[in-house]
Amino acid sequence: MDISSARELWDADPGWLNTASYGLPPRHAFEELQAVLTEWRHGSGDWKPWDASVGRSRAAFARLIGAPVTDVTVSSTVSQIMSTVTTALPPGARVVVPEIEFTSNLFPWAVAAEVETVPADRLADAVTGSTAAVAFSLVQSATGYVAPLQDIVAAARAHDALVIADASQACGWLPVGVEGIDALACAAYKWLMAPRGAAFGYLSPRLRERMRPLAANWYAGADEGGSYYGPPLRLAPDARAFDLSPAWFSYVGAAPAIELLDELGVERIRDHNVALANRFRAGLGLEPSDSAIVSVDAPGERLEAAGIRAAVRAGKVRASFHVYTTADDVDRALDALT
Repeated sequence: MDISSARELWDADPGWLNTASYGLPPRHAFEELQAVLTEWRHGSGDWKPWDASVGRSRAAFARLIGAPVTDVTVSSTVSQIMSTVTTALPPGARVVVPEIEFTSNLFPWAVAAEVETVPADRLADAVTGSTAAVAFSLVQSATGYVAPLQDIVAAARAHDALVIADASQACGWLPVGVEGIDALACAAYKWLMAPRGAAFGYLSPRLRERMRPLAANWYAGADEGGSYYGPPLRLAPDARAFDLSPAWFSYVGAAPAIELLDELGVERIRDHNVALANRFRAGLGLEPSDSAIVSVDAPGERLEAAGIRAAVRAGKVRASFHVYTTADDVDRALDALT
């Protein structure tokens, strides 16, 4: 299926340029969720089919990032995943973070460690022998800046520092792999187009050896059905040991959405999204970029008056472009601004 044909799978109203805030579900994901909500309303179904969507989602996300499914944990928020990752740090650890980092990947480190903030484009240079971890977004939420992952990984490996990535603004449009990364967390309600309440984390085996499962629960048990009651502690031997008990309905919507992304191919989605972002940039007299997020000084009230839905972050209009965005959406926005 090509991108042009795939757009028919969404019911997006014209002018939605705000996926960086939340993504729109493909129709069949929305319909699957509605069917389950009807079952819940009437008590006409069992929860186990709902729970199967968690396994589907975990497997689809693992394929998306090229990771073994045994290294993927499920959660509800990025901050919860990162807070658990902080248990891998020694006392007095120093963590380097970009100045503009979204606080879900900043506050957990500020609670658990000594944080040094630096300009996003100086992150690799700031990693030294005293750095325990470097934590950053693969794509910055406010600006769309795409981090130089290989440079950061090389600097971290040279000093034996952990590499911690927030992929919430990347997974779903930017090809992402986990080579060289110790932990990667992703909120699924943006570019993965899931309901809010689903999140995924990649936890490398070397990192898990140093972590403690702060939120240990029945769902993280080696045998879920045999972990309802009583001791001893019996957690899964892989990343499932760090699972949160899932918000089922969020995963019912997540599974078909992420499976569709895998089917379409992230490389094709990236090319489509960046082309539209650069069409927008060109219309405003800006040089092309490599991001699906565009941050510009522009009169946001003009967009709102024209029915274009975007966001304002760090004092600038932030427009974001995904698989369901069309050239007409871009041109409507440019007409409003120019």
